[in-house]
Formats: sequence, structure tokens, C-alpha cells
Amino acid sequence: MKQSYIDYFRSIDTHSPISSEFRVRTLSGALISIFTLVLTIYLIGSEYTYNLTPTFLDHVHVMPQSPDGLEVEFDITFQHIPCALLATDANDPTGQSQSFHIDKKHRVWKHRLDKNGNTIGHKSRFELGGTLIHEDQLDSLKAAKESKDDSTDATQQQQQQGEELEEADDEEDCGSCYGAGEEDECCNTCDDVKRAYRRKSWHVPDISKISQCAHMLRASNEEGEGCNVHGKIALSTGGGNLHFAPDRQWEKEGADKVQNPLGGLFLDLNSIIEMFNDAYEQFNVSHTVNKLTFGRSMPDEVRNSLNLTSQLDGVSRTVADGYGMFQYYLQVIPTKYQFLNGTSIETFQYSVTEHTRHVDPGSNRGLPGVFFFYEVSALHVEFEEYVRGYSHFFTGVCAAVGGAFTVMEMLDRKMFDLKSANARTVGGGVLG
Repeated sequence: MKQSYIDYFRSIDTHSPISSEFRVRTLSGALISIFTLVLTIYLIGSEYTYNLTPTFLDHVHVMPQSPDGLEVEFDITFQHIPCALLATDANDPTGQSQSFHIDKKHRVWKHRLDKNGNTIGHKSRFELGGTLIHEDQLDSLKAAKESKDDSTDATQQQQQQGEELEEADDEEDCGSCYGAGEEDECCNTCDDVKRAYRRKSWHVPDISKISQCAHMLRASNEEGEGCNVHGKIALSTGGGNLHFAPDRQWEKEGADKVQNPLGGLFLDLNSIIEMFNDAYEQFNVSHTVNKLTFGRSMPDEVRNSLNLTSQLDGVSRTVADGYGMFQYYLQVIPTKYQFLNGTSIETFQYSVTEHTRHVDPGSNRGLPGVFFFYEVSALHVEFEEYVRGYSHFFTGVCAAVGGAFTVMEMLDRKMFDLKSANARTVGGGVLG
């Protein structure tokens, strides 16, 4: 009985070996076997890459709510605009000015360039203001900085001190507002002093007597130079625009005025000439966008795999005269990338449409400058990493390897049958 069960199991053997006595080994069979081995190794490698290498799925859906804040990092070079004349601002869709939320993390810097594009001196903090704080807030900032210094070693402290010296960051000093500030209010920049005076509708005093403005250079000292402006700021997700334009307002505000002996009944000749010069002054706003990104930066391998590129990085635009306006309309799309380990990065992509306008003097069609109009899309794109797993890998290997051996075996058998037929034909002819 035991023997009959063994015979029964032997009868269902579908992989019965063939004795080597009945095998016919040929040169073509050897070549096909080598090719089959190489093909099998290639197919196994392909299946491994396909099933066990992380890939991603993309989803697009409508966001239930807008993201909190839009962080923008930019680096733009103006070859023909001095840093003393270059101004930047941001407006919301209604045209109201919006804050850059300047703090330790968000900064804007300017760097002077000579006519050959080489940097001159050290970079300087852009006089954007926004540092109007009270002394109690200043004490908390100092305490936070002291606790941070205690947790760093001496080398790091020296490096930080060198960076602070280079960047002339005097934000921790409580500067005077020269009577225009509120009680215990600090004005740390020249712009802060001007804003405090403008808030009370006071005439700005001679800026040469304001210590915060002592380091500021005028356009006459930077004639023939260019300017590189770069930084990181936080804007509203409700849309708006970020623009860079030449402006003499800050340079003229607070300058000494020549009193009119006629009591202001008539404009003096210098004022009339100055008004016409301002109206017809030319500014060459040719520029290069070295970098423009929204949100956090993704790792290089992720950017390469998704082919995520900032469309404006490295773009240069030139204008033949001094009346050009460059407008970039950006559609910003919130993007989320989720890794296999569960962590994720939330950032933004954008598409851009460009428009160049010639602005004639006195036409009221705008002023020379570079404008970035942005709108945050309601659509949200998600990329999710995943792997197909070992079950798919083994299934694919079995299918690929089994198919390769079966096809090659059929080819070998066909070639052997053709050889045998040719041999019988030649043999029959000889016998006849």
C-alpha cells in the first residue's frame, strides 16, 4: 500500500528529468543557452528595479483651505540699477501694501556690483523696516539669543559673530525714533525712522543727522554700478504681487529743502526742473533671475525624479531703452511629497507667463520695473512614494524567467528539427 502511494505521487510529476543518453547537444543549443542565461539575469535585474525601487503616485485634488503663509526665496541681479535706487515692495490683490514679515529667518540683502558684475564690499541688509518693536520685546530677543549662545561652542560663536559683523546686523540695538515713536518703541533702521515720522504725518528731518541712515549711500556714489538683491520673505497666500523698481523717494525723503522766499506761492525753478527730470528719467531694468522658489526646497534626487525645475531660474531679460516694464504672472500650486518612512515635505510649484511692456514717459501706464504677480491655485498636488513589494517581484521573475526558457526551448527545438530535416534530405539524395 505504501508503495502504491509513492507510485501515485510519481505519476503526477510534471518535471520528470530526461536521461542524458537521450539528449542531443548541439552548438546552436549552447549559444541559445548562453543567450538565455544573459537574458534571465537582465530580466531579474529589471524586475528588481521595477518592483523594489521606490516610485511615486501623483494625486490632484481641491484644497479645503488655503495653506498658512507663502515663503518666497529670490535672487535677482540688476546690471544697471544702483542699490541706492533699487526698492522692493509687495501688495495684495487690492493694491494694499503687505508686510514681508521680516525677522531672523526672513531677510532681504543687497550687494553692490561693478560694471563687470563683480561684487563690491559686503552685502548690506535691505532697509525694509518692519523692526519697530518695544523694549520688552527686545529683552525677550536678547534672552533667546543668550540661551542659544550658551548651547553653542566657542568656534560656532566666533563664526556667528563674524557673520553678524559682515552683515552689519544691528537689529538687537534699540535705536531712537527721534521723537516720532511711541513709548519704549525702537527704530532699528533708517526706514523705521521714516515710517514712524510718516505715521504721525511729520516732516522727516535731515537724514544725515540720523544715525540709522549714516551708512546709506546715495545714487551719486554708485553711478555706473549694478545691484544684486536676494532674500527670503513670507507673503500672504491670498495672492498679490512682488515688485522691484528704481525709486528716488527714499533718497529724497528727509533731504534739505530750499525754502521758497515767496512763501510757497510759486514753485521755484529748481523744483520744476526736478519734477520734469523725475518724470522723464530713464532706468534700464535689464535683469537676471538667478533663483525664484516658493516654499521649502526639495532634495535633489526628488527634484530630478519628478523633473521639478523653477522655470525662471537663470532667465535673463534685457531692454533696449530705459522705459521697460517686465511682468511675470505666476500660478503657484501647493505641492506635497510624502516619503516611504511617513515624513513629508510641503512646498510649491509654479508656472509662469511673461509680458514685456514699453512704458512711455508721462503715459500713466506704469513705471519701469520688474513685477511678479502671483496667485495660489485651489488645486493641490500630492506625490506619494511606494514600492510594489516582493510578491510582485517574485511573480514577475517567475513569469519572465519561465517565459524566457520556454521561448528559447521552442527556438532550440525548431532549429534542431530544421537541421534534422536538412540532414535527411541530404542523406536521401546521396543514397538515391
